[in-house]
Amino acid sequence: MTLEALGFAALLFGLRVLNNAIGTMRMILITRDQRFLAAVLAFTEAFIFAVVIANIVSDLSNVLNMIAYCGGFAVGGYVGMAIEARFITSYMVATIITHRNGHDIAQALREHGHGVTETVGEGKDGAVLMLRCVVSRRDVADVLQTVRSIQPDAFVSVEEARAIQHGWLRHTRGTYR
Repeated sequence: MTLEALGFAALLFGLRVLNNAIGTMRMILITRDQRFLAAVLAFTEAFIFAVVIANIVSDLSNVLNMIAYCGGFAVGGYVGMAIEARFITSYMVATIITHRNGHDIAQALREHGHGVTETVGEGKDGAVLMLRCVVSRRDVADVLQTVRSIQPDAFVSVEEARAIQHGWLRHTRGTYR
């Protein structure tokens, strides 16, 4: 095995990592309806893929290149998710429904810097308080822990917010008030 062969396999690995990381980011942008940037990334992803696959299929007996290709794909998915977690602020909507202690939960969430909307509703067993709170993905664990500490049996659902405008968001890097 020559140094040139190892270098070429490392290049294929790196390109495949980049290719898959771009693909992960592109999918995130598609779900957020950022079409133009998603299209630019799609072009880049396809170009890198074409270059890499052309070099792989030209010699399918080269095990080192095949391992570099497959390993690059696996690592690229991980890198894409790490990039998303680190640099892309995503928002979640937490809905808390409880028969008791709802206002206390809202107050505690507000003390932690979260905006909360309280709505009185009617559940199967009577009056409930429904709390809605839009938070960054990083703050979901804090919200859940706060709710559990006050009302462990409160119903909580968390879903991704596709788009947000205005309102109150806890000030963290990349967010606004």
